[in-house]
This record gives sequence, C-alpha cells and structure tokens, in this order.
Amino acid sequence: MPTPPATTDPPTTRETFVPPLVRAASEWAWRSIVIVVAAIAFLYLLGFLSEVVIPLTVGLLLCALLSSIHLRLARVMPRGAAAGVTVLGTLLVIAGLLVLVGTQISGGFDSMSEQVSTGITQVRDWIRGTLGISDDQFGQYLEQIKQFLSSANLGSSLSKAGVTAGHFVAGTFIALFTLFFFLYDGPRIWAWVVRLFPRVARDRVDSSGTVAWGQLTAYTRATVLVAAVDAVGITAGALILRVPFAFAIGVLVFLLSFIPIVGALLSGAVAVIIALVAHGPVTALIMLAVVIGVQQLESHVLQPFILGRSVRVHPLAVIAAIATGAILAGIVGTLVAVPVVAVVKAVAEHLFRHDDNDDSEEVGADPPVLDDAPVAAGESPA
Repeated sequence: MPTPPATTDPPTTRETFVPPLVRAASEWAWRSIVIVVAAIAFLYLLGFLSEVVIPLTVGLLLCALLSSIHLRLARVMPRGAAAGVTVLGTLLVIAGLLVLVGTQISGGFDSMSEQVSTGITQVRDWIRGTLGISDDQFGQYLEQIKQFLSSANLGSSLSKAGVTAGHFVAGTFIALFTLFFFLYDGPRIWAWVVRLFPRVARDRVDSSGTVAWGQLTAYTRATVLVAAVDAVGITAGALILRVPFAFAIGVLVFLLSFIPIVGALLSGAVAVIIALVAHGPVTALIMLAVVIGVQQLESHVLQPFILGRSVRVHPLAVIAAIATGAILAGIVGTLVAVPVVAVVKAVAEHLFRHDDNDDSEEVGADPPVLDDAPVAAGESPA
C-alpha cells in the first residue's frame, strides 16, 4: 500500500484564523496608505519644481487655447513659422492690453482724486445716517487702518516682491518656449510619452490622451469666451456709470474669470468698491446690479450653452477643487484645479466606458469554432 503524501497545510485554529472582512480591510488599508504616500511624494516633487512645472502648465493651457489658430496658419505656412506667429501674436495682444490699462490708470489719477474725495464724503454721510457712526469713530477706524499698514515690514515685502518678479520673468520665457514647442512638435512629444508605457497599455493611454486633450481644449476656449462676455458686459456698465478705470476693471474681470465662482466675486467686488469710492452708494448699488446681472447671464445661459454636458462639472466638485488647489498651490492651484477635475472626469468616464464595452463583448460573444481542416485556395475562412 503506498503511503499518502503528508499534508503541509497548517491547521486552522482560532489563533491563526483571520476573518475575510478583516483580511480585505487590511489589504485595502495598506494599499491606500501606499497610494496616499505616493501622491504626497508626487505633490511634494511638483512643489519643489514649481518654477518649472507652473510655466509648463501655463504653456499647455495656452497651447490648448491657441491650437486651432496654429492649425489654420499651418495650412498656409510651415508649422514652425505658424507656431512663431501664434506666439508673437499672443504677446502682442497681452502687451496691448497692458498698455491700454496703464494708459488709462496714469491718465485718470487726477480726475480720480477729485472723485474720491467726493465719494468718501458721500460714503461718510451714508454711514452716519444708516449705521449711526460718528465722525470721531470713523476717524479712529481710519487711523487703525493706517497703523496696521505702517506696521507691516515693507522692506521684506519689497524683497519678496523683487524675487517674485524675477521668477515671473523667468517663468514667462519658459512658458513661451513651451508654448512654441507644444504647438510645433506636440504630436511627436505625445507619441514619445505614449511609448514610455507598456505595449499592452499604449492604446488606452493614447485614447485617454485624445479625450483629455479634447476636454482641455473645449474647456479653455469656452472659459475664454465666457470671460470675454463678462468683461465686455461689466466694462459697458462701468462706462455708462462713468466709473473710473473701466477698461482696467474689464481686464481684471477677464483675468479673474478663469477662477470659477471665486474670481467672479473678487472682480465684482473691485468694480463695486471703485464705484462706491468714486460716486457714492447709489452708483455702487447700480454697479452691483450690473455685476449680478452679467454673472447670472453667464451662469444660467452662457456656461450651459457653451460648455455643454461633456465639460460640465458639479458645483460641489468645483468648490472642493478650488479649495484644494488653493491649499496645495495658491493662486496657480485655483486656476488649474477645475480644468484638472474636468480632464480627470472625462478620462475616467472614457476608461469606464471602455471597460464596460469589453465586458459586454466578452459576455455576449459566441465561442470561436475551431476547425483544423485546411482552407482551400480562394475560399473564405468563415
């Protein structure tokens, strides 16, 4: 009689038995910890290289915005020349806006000083009659504000401003070079990135990149169009009310419109404050009504019509993304938070849809019929 082989499995006892739920929870826990640590390390690396990462991000967003212009120019000239013309045209537009704003601000200081004195008198009278604050209390509040401003360390602030200006100039050149090469050589750069992945995953990476680029392009163009409508509407209202620095307010509204929700509040507050200081409470209330009307038109008509369902992000996700971006990267984080969420949402939906299609094909497909008989010449293998 052959002897049966000895079993090597350990006996299941109460000391060695782990419930399946606890085992699954422990596996999820340590995997989650590894993912969180990797994400923190990645964010730390991005923060450490922020002077390079931020210009690259700006160049990528500008490339998504200007790619259609570059493609039209590339039909009549070489790609390199089309990329150079696109970059130079962008610089000229930005320089023209800055010159326009600077000219208006420098030429409006004299009239603004007279309007400010009159507006402050009107505001003081309104506060005295509405809130019951006397002139002595009003003077004390102004004195406290002056002391707070004078207590700030201006030397360190100026040195920090100088360092920031140097980083801004360097980042601007990096962003321009990045924009040029993304426009000129973008497809080959993306093909090189795809080749870094394993062969099995390259198709999904390529299709996901196509979806992400389409989402980013649609978002940037729609955001620019909405920001332009906001700027034109609020500038027109400021011009009608004769609010000082109307064009400067319009440029500020255009720039801050790239920060969803928060940017509209800040730009509207600036316009209302300037109207209050220059012309008093009545004009400020009218300016506030103009700002609210334009923003309501944007949120209820323009964004649903222009962005559509494919780019729409839930307001809760927008608020959470902006708050997280502000904590992680400050102003730059608030600018790129919503585009990142929109791209991640589109790519995730694309991958889930791809997986569902694969599963349905596997479930509904008939098993293949294997036939070892050779196929005669001229016959179909089916």
